[in-house]
Amino acid sequence: MRDRYKWLAVSIIAVAITFSASIAFVSAQSAQSKAPAPTAAPATRGQAPAPAAPARGQTAAPARSQTAAPARVARIGGKPNFTGLWQALTGANWDIQDHSSEPGPFYQLGAAFAIPAGQGIVEGNEIPYKPEALEQRRLNRLNRWTADPEIKCYMPGIPRANYMPFPFQIVQGDSTIAIAYEFATSNRVVYLTNPRKAQVPAWMGTSNGHWEGDTLVVEVTGNWPESWFDRSGNFHSDALKVTERYTLRNPDVIDYEATIDDPKTFTRPWKMSFPIYRRLEKNAKLLEFKCVEYTEELIYGHLRKPVN
Repeated sequence: MRDRYKWLAVSIIAVAITFSASIAFVSAQSAQSKAPAPTAAPATRGQAPAPAAPARGQTAAPARSQTAAPARVARIGGKPNFTGLWQALTGANWDIQDHSSEPGPFYQLGAAFAIPAGQGIVEGNEIPYKPEALEQRRLNRLNRWTADPEIKCYMPGIPRANYMPFPFQIVQGDSTIAIAYEFATSNRVVYLTNPRKAQVPAWMGTSNGHWEGDTLVVEVTGNWPESWFDRSGNFHSDALKVTERYTLRNPDVIDYEATIDDPKTFTRPWKMSFPIYRRLEKNAKLLEFKCVEYTEELIYGHLRKPVN
């Protein structure tokens, strides 16, 4: 009886070894037949990855387009539709030229109002001031913490309104385009079919536009001479003429360019350019920044009667 049980145990062990070996063999064959296709080598920046080689026993899939088709730009009246909420992401409101970081006006604020370093938006990074105008710019910079029109909540003018750190909304029609800016509730109308002559200088000027292909070209005249280009004191005179060009790179990015022509202040016309981005967050909307009440003490505080 003991030999019988011994023989049974040996038989069970032999069957188990054979079963395990069979499983291992089948698993190896399955892994070989279902091996994943080789992965493509990583592409260098700006290149599409190389297609992977087909797995053994498989045929290569038909090649697809390397790049997705660009989204189509919406149109109105046959022209690109700029309607939407937009905002620039530059440091140009601090200084339209290249600039390093600097401390703010009060040491008590620490880093809260320090000037961040930024890349300029002026083409060539050079503003061709006349000698006397360059001296005025130097004085403006020295007094920028009280003299900048933005500090006093005055309307920023063009082109500054387009690169302040606030969104603005464009509503496009066939004959006019309305642009509303969040800062100081500034706004303007671009006349496309019935040009208007500037009657008097205004903070936001007078805007007349036309189309050159798919580019919206806007000429802004009648500009108020006390507006600045930035917080650094760059300025202009009442002879300023701004020629803006709006071109949709894709449905969500505007390539913006402005030519600055002011023979009283500069020796030649010069340009600035930067992208403007569509605000895409859910329920994005234009809010209010009515800042007049914040500036009353700054502007009128010195007129208050002294209290005994």
